[in-house]
Formats: sequence, structure tokens, C-alpha cells
Amino acid sequence: MKFKGSFLAVVAVASLLAFRADAGEGAKKTIPRPIAPRGDLGAAEKESIEVFKNSSPCVVYITSIGLAQNIFSMDVFEIPKGTGSGFIWDSDGHLVTNYHVIQDASKIEVTFVNGAKYKATLVGTAPEKDLAVLKASVPEKLLRPIPVGDAKILRVGMRVYAIGNPFGLDYSMTSGIVSALNREVTSIGGGTIHGAIQTDAAINPGNSGGPLLDSAGRLIGMNTAIYSPSGGSAGIGFAVPVEVINKYVPQLIDFGKIVRPGIGVAVAGDEVSQRFGVEGVIILKVTKGSAAEAAKLRPTHRRGNRIVFGDVIVSVNDVKIKSVYDLSSAFDELKAGDSAKLGIIRDNKLEYVQVKME
Repeated sequence: MKFKGSFLAVVAVASLLAFRADAGEGAKKTIPRPIAPRGDLGAAEKESIEVFKNSSPCVVYITSIGLAQNIFSMDVFEIPKGTGSGFIWDSDGHLVTNYHVIQDASKIEVTFVNGAKYKATLVGTAPEKDLAVLKASVPEKLLRPIPVGDAKILRVGMRVYAIGNPFGLDYSMTSGIVSALNREVTSIGGGTIHGAIQTDAAINPGNSGGPLLDSAGRLIGMNTAIYSPSGGSAGIGFAVPVEVINKYVPQLIDFGKIVRPGIGVAVAGDEVSQRFGVEGVIILKVTKGSAAEAAKLRPTHRRGNRIVFGDVIVSVNDVKIKSVYDLSSAFDELKAGDSAKLGIIRDNKLEYVQVKME
């Protein structure tokens, strides 16, 4: 057996030497293929690379943390509740994201482009616009405010980019075009976001709250929703236009909520108007010393055992008003000191009055 084993070892060594001899000089060799010259990058590629390079430091990754209770021990513990994206608004550490990203969160954690994580506090929310403002105390070198653009100059077919953290992955960018403008999207707060931008850029879970950018890398919207029959990312994305963001974010920073101009009236809910077949918004009360009192608007009052409805607002500056939300949206377009032409139904007749917003 010993001789047999030695013989096999000798055969193995001889075979190895023969293989090396065959692979030696004169044998055919397969070499790696040469690399073809690349040439210059295309204009579209250069644009995409530049947008991502300049804009990604302006984007943050947001994790909302909620509380849960162990059903056996009754102990309360923290769990990740949701994720999304956001962007840096100013050098004071204010960050903007979707309201639905941080809704009901007990704690919020923000990750910056360098991977550093910081706690953030909630400054203000506008659920009807799906807007939220956070604040994080971070080193100034991490605060790269995003350049603000103009969505009013957008045209269908213009190229756009979305940056965020889809599925919790590191910073990712998708591109597409503006596929439609002036869409209406219902927010999680029940309000309607007017002027929403529709895009075919892939908007995945985790992109919500991230910026939609034009080809110059400027903010033109905030990714807020996606419609997809399959439930995947190959659908229609929508973004809150930058004009809405730029209008309300300063109010959320200063007051924690949207501060709307008004005229000093209390109005009935839509269910009251519908119950009595009234088209428009019924005025219930007029505040003393208000612009409404100065314009001599009539409140709802009692006459004997009968309730007499006050003036019914049916238009604001010739925009038709059918609901309380319509009235609120119309007032959103105005500011304190503006004069508004109200169309009202009084004694079954249409009249117009001028009211100064306050």
C-alpha cells in the first residue's frame, strides 16, 4: 500500500509538470480585451451628474420613531415608525418634509449626507398641505440650504430630478420629465393641494418629502405622492409646488401653523348647507369691530321661533365658492390688507360687497 501511494504521488507530480509545460511558451493565451476610448460625456449625463453632486448635500434622510407596548410586560419601547426624505431649508437648521413622514412620531432622527445622525424637533405642521418643518442642531458645515426655483416657468416635457432615500438606501436620484401641471392632490390632512406637479420620475417609498429639482438643480417641488396601479414605483408621481412651500414654510417656522387672512366671520359647516339645500357658505356670526362688520355682512339670527340664515358667500373675486374649503383656499390666495369682492346671496338676491382682509 505504501508503494502504491508513492506511485500515485509520482504520477500526480508528472501530470502537473506536463500541464505547466503545455501552458508554457508557444501555448495559446487568452488576454483581456483592450478598453475602448470613452470620449466625452453627453450633455444630459453631465447635467445629471452636476445636479446630483450639488444637490445631494441639501437632502436628508428622516426616520420617525413611535412608541409601542409589550403586551406581556406592558413595557413601552421605541420602534421605527416610518422613513422618508427631506431637505435643508436654511442655515438655522430648519428642514422641510412631508407631514405624513413624521405624523404621530414621538421622536425624529435625521441623517445627513456624511452619515451623521441627529435628533430633530418638530417646529410646525400644515397637514392640509402635507408640509412639516423640523429643526436640528447640527454643525454649520452640514447645513447646505437648497436653492429655491420657480415652478411657474415649468412646461410639460421639461426634465426633472428626484433625490431621496428610497427603501432606506443611500442617496439615490431618479430622473424624468414634467408630465402634467396644475394637478389637484388630496393630502393626508384632507385638504386639496392645488397646482401639484405630475412627473414620471420614479418616486419610491422613502422619496416622500424629498426635493423635485429642475435641470439647474433648483427646488421646484416636494415629492409627496405616487399613483401606481401595481403598487410599485412605475407610476405617476406628484409634488407640492415650490410656491406653496415658499409661502407656508416661513409661517410654520414663525408660528408653527399656517396663519390665514380672514374677515372676522364664523361659518356653518358644509353639512348644514347641504341639509338645507344651500349652495355656498353660510355666515353664522360676525365678530364685533371686524372687517365683516364694517362691510355690513349679516349673521344668522333668530326671528321668533325661526332661524334666519345670514348672508351666503358664493364667490370671492369671481371665484365660485361651494364649500368651506373653497372659501379657505380663496382666502389663502390673499394677504392681510387686500380687498376682496364677495358675492353673497341676501334675501334670495345676488349682491357684491368689498371686504378688506385682516
